[in-house]
Amino acid sequence: MKKLILSALVVNIFFAITIAQIPTGNVVDNLNIKSNLLKKEVRYSVYLPPDYETSNRSYPVVYLLHGFSDNQWGWIQFGEVNFAADKAIADRKIPPMIIVMPDAEVTWYVNDYKGINPYEDMFFKEFIPTIEATYRIRAKKEFRAICGLSMGGYGSLIYTLHHPEMFAVCAPFSAAVFTDNEMETMNNETYKIRFGNIYGNNLLGNDRISVHWKNNDVLNLVKQIPEKEKNNVRYYIDCGDDDFLFKGNSALHTLMRDLNIPHEYRVRNGDHNWTYWRTGIADALEFIGDSFRR
Repeated sequence: MKKLILSALVVNIFFAITIAQIPTGNVVDNLNIKSNLLKKEVRYSVYLPPDYETSNRSYPVVYLLHGFSDNQWGWIQFGEVNFAADKAIADRKIPPMIIVMPDAEVTWYVNDYKGINPYEDMFFKEFIPTIEATYRIRAKKEFRAICGLSMGGYGSLIYTLHHPEMFAVCAPFSAAVFTDNEMETMNNETYKIRFGNIYGNNLLGNDRISVHWKNNDVLNLVKQIPEKEKNNVRYYIDCGDDDFLFKGNSALHTLMRDLNIPHEYRVRNGDHNWTYWRTGIADALEFIGDSFRR
C-alpha cells in the first residue's frame, strides 16, 4: 500500500511539474481602438505567444470572433483559448501566433442596411490596419486567419467570402448559416431580435430575402465563388450534431461538396455551447497552424 501511495504521489508531482513547465502567453484585455466610421471606440482582447516579449520577430495572426450577445472576453473567459494555444505551442502542434478578439456587439460583423453601423468596413479599413501596426504581425494573407463561433462563425465565413484576398484559412464553429427558407419562416420576435437592426425590422416571409440579405448570405456567396478561386481559402467547418444550427452547416457542407470547394467538415457529439467550442478550439488552431507553416 505504501508503494502504491508513493507511486501515485510521484505521478501527481510529475504532472504538476509538466503543467508548470508549459510557457504561458500574455492575455491583455480592455484594449480599444478609435473608430471614425463607427464614431466610437472598439474594444478588443489579444493573446501574445510566450516568446513575444523576448523575440524581435513577427508572428502570424488569428482573428477570433465571438458569438451573439458575447464580447471580446468570451473566448478567454469561457473558451480558454489561451490555455489551448499555450499547450499547442509547447507541444509544437502550432507555431507561435497572435490571437486578436474584437468586440462586435450584435452587429453580425457586417454593415447594417441603413449604413449607420458599418462594422465590416471598420474591421477592414480601421481595425486590421491598426492591429497590424500595433503588434509585430506578418501582415500578409498567408499569415492571416479568421475563426469564430455562431455569429462569429458567420462573420468569419462572410469575411473570407467578401475578402478572399485577406485570409489564408477560415475555421467557423457552429456558424450561424441560415437557408432562405429558415429566414422566411423564422418567428417574428426571433427575427427582430437577431436581424432587425441588420436587415430591416417588420419584414415578413419573402420580404426578408432582400438585396442586403443576399449580399450577406453565406450560401448565396459560396455559389458565386469563381472556379479559379475555389482553393484561395482553406476551410475547417465544425458543428455539433445536436446544434440548432446543424441544418445550415450541413447545407453549407453539401453545397461546397457539390461545387468542389475543398474544405474539412467536422460533426462531433455536442450542442451549441462552450463545452463544444472549448473542446474543439485546439484542433482548429492546429488546422490554422498548418497553413502558417512552410
